[in-house]
Amino acid sequence: MRKKIAAANWKMNQDKSSVKSFFSFFENYTFNQQIELIIFPPFLYMPLAHELNKNNLFKLGAQNVHYEEKGAYTGEIALYMLKEFDVQFVLIGHSERRKYFLETSEILVKKLKHVLKYDLTPVFCCGEELTHRYQNRHMDIVYGQLMQTIFQFSAEEIKKMIIAYEPVWAIGTGVNATPEQAQEMHHFIRQSINEHFNSNIADDIPILYGGSITAENAHEIFSMPDVDGGLIGGASLKPDSYEAIVKALNP
Repeated sequence: MRKKIAAANWKMNQDKSSVKSFFSFFENYTFNQQIELIIFPPFLYMPLAHELNKNNLFKLGAQNVHYEEKGAYTGEIALYMLKEFDVQFVLIGHSERRKYFLETSEILVKKLKHVLKYDLTPVFCCGEELTHRYQNRHMDIVYGQLMQTIFQFSAEEIKKMIIAYEPVWAIGTGVNATPEQAQEMHHFIRQSINEHFNSNIADDIPILYGGSITAENAHEIFSMPDVDGGLIGGASLKPDSYEAIVKALNP
């Protein structure tokens, strides 16, 4: 049975006080062991998040990483640095990294290889623009993204990944995909994995939905059979709204 996942991507948000308040809210929290809680804080607050995560309720993830071991890459973060703070997950291929930082499929493959080399779990993001959906090309676009990246890896390697489907038109816009649209794409991704690898891998790999998830729409989206949780943006910044989304994941 696939584990349910509530992954909080804080992006370039939060400050020291709000990070402390978030972890304080969950200090005595108990949760369903079938649900995995992951926090992706800004790099500056990773040490603080590691320190405050005293009950190990959360697992920590990085929003980005460089594909080289170390060196003259001003402003970048190396994986060995992240491992010092028990980081276990890394976001790869988020549409904001593709759009604003011009990350190509070639770069994403390098990052995926590097993350797997260090035995961390990549959370690989894919998704289409609104124009692609209007043109009925959304499945072709997502399939192309998979072909150019994670389908370049072996069956053993892809088993160590998590996929997040994030329609670009729904990220931070307040407009989310309908549950049916999310299910359609999640099923398509799972079917594509089945065709390229096998049914066991397709059945076991978690596929998350990301794109304006809120406490109000989470339960309906998470009720879809191929949606295994969410990569949550703005709604994860406040502990009470994140908690409500986690509760919506209860089987």
